Amino acid sequence: MNAAFPRIMTLLRKERGISQKQAAADLHISQALLSHYEKGIRECGLDFVVHAAEYYGVSCDYLLGRAADKTGAMIAVDEIPDHDAAIRDSRMQAGGVLPTLNKKLVVNSLHILFDLLQKCGNKALTVEASNALIQTTYLVFRQIYAANSKNPTAMFSVEEYRYVTDAVAATACSVVKAGRLACGHTVDGEEGVTAENLPHILPDDLTRQYPQFANSLLNLLHTAEKNLQNT
Repeated sequence: MNAAFPRIMTLLRKERGISQKQAAADLHISQALLSHYEKGIRECGLDFVVHAAEYYGVSCDYLLGRAADKTGAMIAVDEIPDHDAAIRDSRMQAGGVLPTLNKKLVVNSLHILFDLLQKCGNKALTVEASNALIQTTYLVFRQIYAANSKNPTAMFSVEEYRYVTDAVAATACSVVKAGRLACGHTVDGEEGVTAENLPHILPDDLTRQYPQFANSLLNLLHTAEKNLQNT
């Protein structure tokens, strides 16, 4: 069984708000065995995968981490809502489908991210999260820009020999600071997020609160984790 199965089994149970004992009874197995499945200690058979998928109302592909959508449907570029004319127009250009798809995934996901940041009501957290995104965009843009020797290097002030390491370090620093602030810690004299302002997030909550954008975010997260597993 792949590594995603235990995590998703646990997530689905907690999403329903039921105990491990209750889920085990409903699935007609012992609590000890379900615990082993959820911890990845033991592997289950195909029959149990099908039974669990039916019980939680998801596809087997979702349960096995092969699809980001609970129905197992694969996302298509036409199915992702967009609010940017440039995105729609680029679809007709040569090689425009993949950039269009990924752009829509990122842009739609940012709608959710910045809405969550607003709900947290913490300026320092928003600054650090934004800085991480800004540095990442800068780094990728400069890599593409520098690939053509005809592009003038005077556009940038940070020396070529150090901009990659500096940008990666700055991004990592902002991500760590954002994480600390989100956990309520004080960073550089700035107070962290108060517990009552932290949004409660479950996949089903995202779908209900952001019906236009949730599918994009879930697919982005799924793609990111696949990339990490392949590095």
